[in-house]
Amino acid sequence: MRHSARAIVLDEDDRILLCRFTPPQPAGTVVWAAPGGGVERGESALAALRRELLEEVDLVIGADPPHVWRQRVVAADHAPGYDGVVNDYFVVRTQRFRPRGTLSDVELADENISRFRWWSPQEIAAYGGPDLFSPRDLATPLVALIDHGVPAHVVELGL
Repeated sequence: MRHSARAIVLDEDDRILLCRFTPPQPAGTVVWAAPGGGVERGESALAALRRELLEEVDLVIGADPPHVWRQRVVAADHAPGYDGVVNDYFVVRTQRFRPRGTLSDVELADENISRFRWWSPQEIAAYGGPDLFSPRDLATPLVALIDHGVPAHVVELGL
């Protein structure tokens, strides 16, 4: 299983920052997902989250953000070389900013990141285009998080 740490980056208007992952053709589907990435050997999930946020969007976080969601997807080759993924999601509140991390355009492309966008939960729920969201029903747990705050226990998400 590939273990990743991801940030639910919410601005002052409850918009979430998502990255558009565009795999090389003919590999597959374009997916909008929270910034973050793989936890390296010997690295904690929070250390990975801090590293990934700096690299991808140039966001530095101070205090440890709350761990709110966990997503487990078990499927052969879901991630190249792995039989699935475990994504741990942490919520980060910030003022809206223009994402531009320390990675160059070439390095972002190597990570399959083609774009960043701030989305409202309503825009996600109403989206009818060809791209997918991860998790697929992102709007539902996102609205619950915004409306009810940090849950008492980590919420398990589906695909």
